[in-house]
Amino acid sequence: MREEEEAIGYLDRVLEDEDEEEPRTPTTPGLGSGFLATEKGERDSGKSLEMRKLVLSDFLASEEIYINQLEALLLPMKPLKATATTSQPVLTTQQIETIFYKIQDLYEIHKEFYDSLYPKVQNWDSSVILGHLFQKLASQLGVYKAFVDNYKIALETAEKCSQSNNQFQKISEELKVKGPKDSKESHTSVTMEALLYKPIDRVTRSTLVLHDLLKHTPSDHPDYPLLQDALRISQNFLSSINEDIDPRRTAVTTPKGETRQMVKDGFLVEMAEGTRKLRHVFLFTDMLLCAKLKKTAVGKHQQYDCKWYVPLAELVFPSLEELDPCPHVHAMPDHDLEDMKMKISSMKSEVQKEKANKGQSRAMERLKKKMFDNEFWLLLNSPSIPFRIHHRNGKSYLFLLSSDYERAEWREAIQKLQKKDLQTFVLSSVELQVLTGSCFKLRTVHNLPVTSNKDDDEPPGMYGFLHVIVHSAKGFKQSANLYCTLEVDSFGYFVSKAKTRVFRDTTEPQWNEEFEIELEGSQCLRILCYEKCYDKTKLNKDDNEIVDRIVGKGQVQLDPQTVQTKNWHMDVIEMNGIKVEFSMKFTSRDMSLKRTPSKKQTGVFGVKISVVTKRERSKVPYIVRQCVEEVEKRGIDEVGIYRISGVATDIQALKAAFDSNNKDTLVMLSDMDINAIAGTLKLYFRELPEPLLTDRLYPAFMQGIALSDPSAKENCMMHLLRSLPDPNLITFLFLLEHLKRVAEKEPINKMSLHNLATVFGPTLLRPSEVESKGNLSLASDIWSHDVMAQVQVLLYYLQHSPITFAELKRNTLYFSTDV
Repeated sequence: MREEEEAIGYLDRVLEDEDEEEPRTPTTPGLGSGFLATEKGERDSGKSLEMRKLVLSDFLASEEIYINQLEALLLPMKPLKATATTSQPVLTTQQIETIFYKIQDLYEIHKEFYDSLYPKVQNWDSSVILGHLFQKLASQLGVYKAFVDNYKIALETAEKCSQSNNQFQKISEELKVKGPKDSKESHTSVTMEALLYKPIDRVTRSTLVLHDLLKHTPSDHPDYPLLQDALRISQNFLSSINEDIDPRRTAVTTPKGETRQMVKDGFLVEMAEGTRKLRHVFLFTDMLLCAKLKKTAVGKHQQYDCKWYVPLAELVFPSLEELDPCPHVHAMPDHDLEDMKMKISSMKSEVQKEKANKGQSRAMERLKKKMFDNEFWLLLNSPSIPFRIHHRNGKSYLFLLSSDYERAEWREAIQKLQKKDLQTFVLSSVELQVLTGSCFKLRTVHNLPVTSNKDDDEPPGMYGFLHVIVHSAKGFKQSANLYCTLEVDSFGYFVSKAKTRVFRDTTEPQWNEEFEIELEGSQCLRILCYEKCYDKTKLNKDDNEIVDRIVGKGQVQLDPQTVQTKNWHMDVIEMNGIKVEFSMKFTSRDMSLKRTPSKKQTGVFGVKISVVTKRERSKVPYIVRQCVEEVEKRGIDEVGIYRISGVATDIQALKAAFDSNNKDTLVMLSDMDINAIAGTLKLYFRELPEPLLTDRLYPAFMQGIALSDPSAKENCMMHLLRSLPDPNLITFLFLLEHLKRVAEKEPINKMSLHNLATVFGPTLLRPSEVESKGNLSLASDIWSHDVMAQVQVLLYYLQHSPITFAELKRNTLYFSTDV
């Protein structure tokens, strides 16, 4: 069934710039991971040619799989043809020709292409010319056009033959596809329906590869004009057939003869009878249908079970005044969600290790199942933004979404359809059955948005820090109070990460604010533009917040090759006639983990804490005391304090002021946004040349926190604190008490001890030497192994009863740090 789902959904995915479906060979680890693409003008020629080889090796491996898939289709064709002329034919000659139309031709074209390309890649030479092979492949797209034109009737014929002939049904449900040469699996079972879709997604794949090849081929290379020509032919061909094969355009006809089209679908969490339920919601041109995927026996077609539907003519969004209070929704505590993220990250690493060690498939499957269960739990429990659907008769339905963006998307799509002349109706049970039965083929979102559902060759997402400058916006027709928020995806759902200041009464806001956003396997950045509302009567009863109006929203894919450069990459998002200009650059987690000592020892950033306290004749650095004081004065009630990014330009201004011992620092602090001050404090600890809890003691902290015996752990963890240099210890205890005071306000600021430990743990413990981590294959490995332990160490001290410097020094327990 998974193969079938992938086949149906693949074209949609690639057209939305997601990565390819075929498994990568072990020799080509994700193309974005080891090479940083730079702007074309300064692209290193040698690196580009090496990238050409990687792109081609990857494509060659997928070409082998595609040929095996075509071969699997041809395998039953010959015996079926042989029986067609006997007294007991399985299929007629006409049916065979319809179902297997042009498959033999496609096989021969690609076999010849593969046989010509293979030796060129195996005996790689930077001067090798192969554009003519792609040009020839593109010139044979007429065969694909004939295949596409016949595709729908081929599917219908195969389906009818399956229903009327058990023998053919068995053949079509389990075709054996040979595995790649290097693969452990000799064969995989795939349905005929899934295999018949392969030629359609192959053209898209070839076009993407041509695009990548061209990007990494120097313009003076002989291949460049040949590849350009092949790409032009392929793109023209694709645009001519996309309308015909896009499943979203398929119409459903009800028994009444009405034509109904599916416009949008997706997985949403519904609050039903006080419980969170995962639903698949379908928006049709005249109705909204909420369904649940039925559990079916192995080998049976999956079906949807309709939970409820509302004709759009009867669906209403009441004004705030008309809304009844939202039923209470139990929100999962942040620390439980963070704990689950840690568990999933750890499991990801285990899966990667199992793969690297070629572990047993049974152990791997168990691990993947456990990971899926945890991700499903996170998917179900993380959304908290209410979205209510009302029926004119008074019945209402409540969904919980993870993002304001998503809520606006659904609302806009429904309201756009409601502008048409819609009639109300009631579906009979037969009509409802037909409609629900069609949902499986019509859906465009096939799998739950969890990592476990991803193919091995799909990109793992980006781990590290994305720096974003929101410059300005144009296109507003009248003056308003405007601001933007930034969201990134993380663990299958979107999280709001930053917010610009409100630019008042303008049609051309100039924010020019920079943010540093932590990415956890992210692939997409969203920007939402709001008009600020100051009217307190506009309080939303669903989430108890004043409703600010979304005036525009847009998103960009985070392409590692575009973003992972030393230079800023400028871009524009267009949204409802509004253009927001922004810039991005990315720092991978391993780069951001490096501590660089300052060359300017007269400052405070990047200078040893003992040097700073000695110079200042203080016990705790001035910068720490001032930032803590300001946060406690006016930031302790701020939602997400220490978690929400401050404006990077403000943070840099404060850093420069502290470094130069500027007399105006106190004035700057009192005027500065509180998130920038919190960000400055985090940056100070992050840029220390060695962590506050020291490099020397780091291994002991890691071993101490892993002790099982509570008494041994207590002795060890207290002894480790006593072993710290006095300036480090006093500063740590000062910060510890501050963070506890912040957590006391958790009901208001939403920052629990666990949240604060997650923010500060890596900052205070991460060692300055990370070269030893070179054996970790993924950025997520560093995240899951080191960070989990670092968070646990800080959490241990935050949950401990008050610790004072005097008591620690009085306690003379002898305890070795060799734990």
